Formats: sequence, C-alpha cells, structure tokens
Amino acid sequence: MRIRSTVAAILIYLAVALGACTGVSTVSPAIGEPVKITAPPGSAPPTPCTCALVPETPIPATPFTSTAFSIQVFFTDSARHAAGAPPFEVGVTRAADPEMPLPEQVLALFFRGPTEEERQRGLVPIRSGFTGFRELRVEDGIAHVYLIGECDSQGATYSIAQTILANLLQFPEIQYVKIYDAQGSTEAPAGESNSIPFCLEP
Repeated sequence: MRIRSTVAAILIYLAVALGACTGVSTVSPAIGEPVKITAPPGSAPPTPCTCALVPETPIPATPFTSTAFSIQVFFTDSARHAAGAPPFEVGVTRAADPEMPLPEQVLALFFRGPTEEERQRGLVPIRSGFTGFRELRVEDGIAHVYLIGECDSQGATYSIAQTILANLLQFPEIQYVKIYDAQGSTEAPAGESNSIPFCLEP
C-alpha cells in the first residue's frame, strides 16, 4: 500500500510540474486514480516546454592555417651588372620540398633558371658553361659543390661562382663554399676558405 501511495504522489508531482511548464491546468486526482491533464475550452494550444532545456554551447571551429614553405633562389640582375652596381644577385621566392635538403634544392632551382616573368625583369642565370651539379656535400661548415658541363667563363671576372656563393651562403650551416669543375679540380680544396675552379679565373 505504501508503494502505491508513493507512485501516486510521484505522478501528481509530475502532473503539477508539467502544468506549470506548459501553462495548462491540472486536476489533482485522489489517491489511486489516474492523472488527467486538461486545458480550458477555447484556450490557445499550450506553449512547448522550454523551462528544462539547456541551450547548446557551440563548439568553436578550429581555423585551418597553411604555412607556405619557401626558399630564396638567386639569379643575376643583368641591368645592375651592366651598370656595375652591386649586389648583382637578386633573390626570388620558390616553393620548397621540406623532405629535401634546402641547399640541394637551391642549386637545382638555380640551374633550372628564372621564370619568363623574371627574365622579363632582367634576371639571368650565368652558368659559365656548366649545366648542373653531380654532388653537394656539406662538412664542418664547408659546402663542396661538384659541377658538370664544359667550363667556359669567356674570361669574365663575374661567373657562376658568385651566384653559387650567394645561393649557398644564405644557409647558416654553410660558412664557405668550394666549387669543383667536372674533373673535380678547385684552387684551394683544403682549409676554411672559398674556392673556385682554375677555369673560372679571368
């Protein structure tokens, strides 16, 4: 009997609470009678209950950010060179592959040459007859570059050596650059100094 009384009391409480929430009237039944909820005749439909709803808190979206990985590649500014107004080397931006050593990428992009737009701006790749490189090794702050192709500086004082130096010395891990010709020859292969092949001497 106590259980039935308790259940009835709970039902009455729920009926009263629902009536308070929806604005409709309720009839309190006697113990043991079913709960019946009625609305006055002609009244407006009950307003949906919102008293127990908790507004959802929106989760802020994490903004997507992209960082471009780029490097500088140096070419010769023909106008500056013709006017004798150094520095003759001008850097342009290129997209870089983070999986490949940057010094190697810079040399490869240098031999690939400037874009058509960059050529129209007067940027040229002075290669002194060399067509590429077969090896780049960095040891104890010294970059050893082994070029391929037929060396031909045409007696000029300005050669591929200056642009290779500009391209490689931009990296803090490189303090000196030794450039070798296709036969593996350079003027000063030992010591902490820059070095160029004999064929690049004017």
